[in-house]
Parts: sequence; C-alpha cells; structure tokens
Amino acid sequence: MSRQVRAGIGGWTFEPWRGVFYPKGLRQADELAYASAHLPVIEINSTYYSSQKPESFAKWAAATPEGFIFTVKASRFCTNRKVLADAGESIGKFLNQGLIELGDRLGPILWQFMATKRFDRDDFESFLNLLPARLEDRPLRHAVEVRHESFAQEAFLDLCRARNVAVCLTEHAEFPMIADPTADFVYARLMAGDDGIETGYAPDALERWARRLEAYAEGGAPEDLPHIAPAANQAAGRDVFAFFISEGKVRAPAAAQALMDRVETRFHAP
Repeated sequence: MSRQVRAGIGGWTFEPWRGVFYPKGLRQADELAYASAHLPVIEINSTYYSSQKPESFAKWAAATPEGFIFTVKASRFCTNRKVLADAGESIGKFLNQGLIELGDRLGPILWQFMATKRFDRDDFESFLNLLPARLEDRPLRHAVEVRHESFAQEAFLDLCRARNVAVCLTEHAEFPMIADPTADFVYARLMAGDDGIETGYAPDALERWARRLEAYAEGGAPEDLPHIAPAANQAAGRDVFAFFISEGKVRAPAAAQALMDRVETRFHAP
C-alpha cells in the first residue's frame, strides 16, 4: 500500500522569497500561513541553532491548515559532540522545549551530524538508543543525516533499521548519498538546485525525483540510485518527506511545487 509524498522547503522566513514566492506586499507575519497553504511540509531549521518558546510552536501550528506537517531539525548541541552517548541531557532539553505544542503538525525530527563525524558502531548505537519513541502522547519519527562516507555500510543501516530510524537521502556534491530506506518513512534533502532555473531543478531532474519518491512511497526503492543492501529495501509503503534546501534556495519553493505537481498528477490522481 502506497503512502503520501510531501515536498517542501527549509524555513519560511527568507527575504529573497519576497516578491518571488511570496506576493509583493504580503506581511511577514502572514508568510507562514501563505507557505503552508501552498506546500504540504516545512522543515523548521531555527531549532538547530537555538531553543524556541512553547508559545512559538503553538503559534506556528495555529497558522497552518489541517493536514500540514512540520519536521524539526534537532539542536546542534545534541549531535556536534565527540561522545554521542553523552547527548542524553541535550536531547531531553531539545525535545522538551515545546515541540509537543505542534500537536498533529509534528512530523519527523532530523538529527544532523557534521561532515567530520565518522561512523563508530558503538558510539552511534549509544546515540540511537537515546532517541525516545514518544513525546508525551505523540509517537516520534527520527531521521539521521550523516555526512561522512564511512557511514555507507550495512552495519550502520542495520542499526537504523532495528529502530525504525530513517537515514536521510542527501543529494549534495560533497556528501555521500545513502539511498537505502531504513524506516517506514523516507527523509530526503535535495541540495543541488540552481537559482538560474525558474523551478530550481530542470524539468528532467524533477521528473526523475518524482519517480524516485513514488518508488519509495510504494514500498520499493528507485533502481537508478545505488543501494548498499538492496534485499532489505522492500516495505508495504512509506511516507516520504523531501526538502529543497541550500543551493538554489531562492527557487526552492518553486522546485517543491513543481515536484508536487508531478507527483499529484501521476501518483495521487483518482
């Protein structure tokens, strides 16, 4: 059984989007409402740098329509450390800053690691064991974004599969792409856009990514991406979250909308 594909952006406050994505004259206070009405998901990035107030999370949730999802980028103080087993207190502080106020808008949490962080099985297993399955009455989904080639191995994938933790599918010139799904959802960050292209990505690239994300949603894995353990890549169906981030940021909303148009036309049509 297939699940849902959602494509979105990182954050919603970005001056160059004004007059490009946001209509001219739109109040900054109304930008989240506008973005969430035109995209199904947004990754909150500010939480990576500093804590937010519970009132802020509640306000953000209230500004968005029914069915909208926020994913949340975890604090750097949880992941940017030599010994990951020592991250328990920081993880607790991050999760309990008010995320629960997002209610049913709360989607996966992204734990991003520095490019210098190498895979150490015991170290990383200790970290994964610190990630709770629930926050009060809400189930949690966790995704990890690793940026060192040493993670491209079955031992790492096995740790994540055992805990239903998604390995972020990253498209970036300098970071490894690990395309094996390891959870009941897929988290992708597409960072190879171009502001010189009106839709951020060229039409043929958007079409390829639409097909790939559909393959994940349908429970398989795209055949045109390399896989470390292909035999383990089948499932009944997966939710898919994809974000246009970094390069080509001005055109990121257009890229997300163009991808959703392709997915909805072919994948969600009655």
